[in-house]
Amino acid sequence: MKLTRISGGDCNPEQDDDCKSGDCPTVFVTDRGTVAVQGYVVDRATPDGEGIVEIPREILLEAARALGR
Repeated sequence: MKLTRISGGDCNPEQDDDCKSGDCPTVFVTDRGTVAVQGYVVDRATPDGEGIVEIPREILLEAARALGR
């Protein structure tokens, strides 16, 4: 699957306590016509093959604008 970043991503670990690696919550579009999200793992049970992640609201709004919403 090919991922293309539409919002989020690069950050400054010195200014963001949650982002230690410089690769922060991100929203991607895929070559399959779907949206993929990278974020902070939320501790809640989900069905096999699923997970819940938390991303800053601003990144989600930026992604909606990038998608033309």
